[in-house]
Amino acid sequence: MKPLFDPAVAARSLAAADERLALVIARAAMCDLQPRRLGSLFNVLFRAIVFQQLNGKAASSILGRVEALFPGGHVEPAALLAMSEEALRAAGLSRNKLASVRDLAVRTLDGTVPSPAAARRMGDDELVARLTEVRGIGPWTVHMLLMFDLGRPDVMPSGDYGVRMGFKKLYRKRSEPSPAQIERHAARWQPYRSVAAWYLWRVHEIDLPS
Repeated sequence: MKPLFDPAVAARSLAAADERLALVIARAAMCDLQPRRLGSLFNVLFRAIVFQQLNGKAASSILGRVEALFPGGHVEPAALLAMSEEALRAAGLSRNKLASVRDLAVRTLDGTVPSPAAARRMGDDELVARLTEVRGIGPWTVHMLLMFDLGRPDVMPSGDYGVRMGFKKLYRKRSEPSPAQIERHAARWQPYRSVAAWYLWRVHEIDLPS
């Protein structure tokens, strides 16, 4: 997929706009956000729901057992709705996650969850509004999809723990910053807030000058 922005241009723009962030940009690798080839948003969101509040190994085990219930391991919306609750619960889905993935299936079939082609034509705010209609899908999940699957350059995941901790360390905050504080500061990062967030995730990997 063709990148939606030039990482070098984004880095120069951010460094010029923010002296503290420039320290990270000078010491970290180049941002590598770019669009992926999506099979379907249903699959991306299904996986996100399964992985919520679980460590990677446990979530992967549950996902594997659920996928094994379907021909070829491919979970499709209609087939998911036809699968018995007992079988899905036995595979490891909690009642809440079962309700969420079934709602995801319904909203995929009714068009609330768009196709990858349609999603690429939609704006960030519209996608957040549409996808958070799905039970169990919040803004953070959609922000990650926008950044890592669709390669959008100007998403601000201000509720992300890693972003908040990186911001706290970089800007020498005594207490954890609120999402609103980060968003106010992030106005200077437009139109590359996704790239700024990516560099905030790198803060704990590099040595910053005192």
